[in-house]
Formats: sequence, C-alpha cells, structure tokens
Amino acid sequence: MITIIAAAAENNALGKDNDLVWHLPDDFKRFKELTSGHPIIMGRKTFESLPGTLPNRTHIIITRRQDFKAVGNCIVVHSLETALKAAQNNSQPFIIGGGEIYKQAMDLADKIELTRVHTSVEADTFFPEIDLAKWELIAKEQHPQDNRHKYAFSYLTYVRKK
Repeated sequence: MITIIAAAAENNALGKDNDLVWHLPDDFKRFKELTSGHPIIMGRKTFESLPGTLPNRTHIIITRRQDFKAVGNCIVVHSLETALKAAQNNSQPFIIGGGEIYKQAMDLADKIELTRVHTSVEADTFFPEIDLAKWELIAKEQHPQDNRHKYAFSYLTYVRKK
C-alpha cells in the first residue's frame, strides 16, 4: 500500500524556501508513528530540509543529480518508479514530498494521510488537488489551536475509490 503523507494549508501550501511554514508538534508525532519502520520516499530538496536522517526509516531520495550522495540509511534513485521498486519489500512505503513528487505519486498511491492546516499561507510549494471522484475520505480527526499549535488542523485519511 503506497501512502502519501503531507501537511498542507487550506490553499494547499506545503512550504516556502524549502522549509515548513508552521510548527505542529502533534503532527510531527503522528508522522513519526505512521512512518516508523517504513521507507520514506522524497525528493532531494525535501531530504535536504530534514534535520538529518530520521531513525528507523530507510530514506529513498529521488534526484536528477547523477552525482548526489547521501550518507546513513539512504538510497539515491532517479525516478519515482525506481524509488517504489527500492521500497517493494515493505508493505507500506510513504511518499513524504515535495510538491513535484506528490504530483507524480497521486495516480500511484492507494492512500493519503493529509494533515489539513486550517489557515492559508504564502508558499512556493503546493500539494496537488485531491480529486474526490477518485478519493474517498474515510476518517477525520479535528485538532484545535492551542498553546503548542498556532493553527487548528485536521487529520484526513483518504483511500482510492475502487
């Protein structure tokens, strides 16, 4: 089961200048719980925006740069197709971004775990529109704004319609 996981604002904003535009500790915790033990597939810029390699996950990095090297628990590939082949021994690889990789993955994924951040922000990277003719919302969990979270948000789980 190929799963896309992302946090996007109401205007589908993901980030700006290769960084997130919010800090949501509970969303980071959920990301860790869901992806731990599974390969995470990402573009090079997303990989470079991480604070380092994330524990208990194989990082599969897609880049056009033939000379790109990454240390640690990393595999470097040059297409989403090759990334998915590298992850085929795991039951649930996660696509973690960025915007271009999400676009490519929308027709291949089985599930979307989306944190919808209830704000609109300026961004240079966006999550693709979810086509509700192809995707069904099967779970929704609200999270209010509080002293640790500047914005309210919702966890939305979509599955591809049969």
